[in-house]
Amino acid sequence: MGRKDASGTRLPVDQYRKQIGKQDYNKTKSSLKATRLKAEAKKNSSGFKDAFLVIAAILLFVLCVYAFFYLNLSTEIDLDVDVD
Repeated sequence: MGRKDASGTRLPVDQYRKQIGKQDYNKTKSSLKATRLKAEAKKNSSGFKDAFLVIAAILLFVLCVYAFFYLNLSTEIDLDVDVD
């Protein structure tokens, strides 16, 4: 029976440890929330960056195709010229 009575009352050290544990848990909870919000903000803002990169890649491809055809069509060689 002595064991049951001892477990019912808490020592001040145990109460202190429990209080410190609650404070650490609350700090951790708020820091996790801040980290989660920062990650969500980064995820949402990266959509614009991705869209810009896709548009830039498409424009670069179109520019390369245009340059290819421009260079091939502008350098026509006239093979029918008679050299005397």
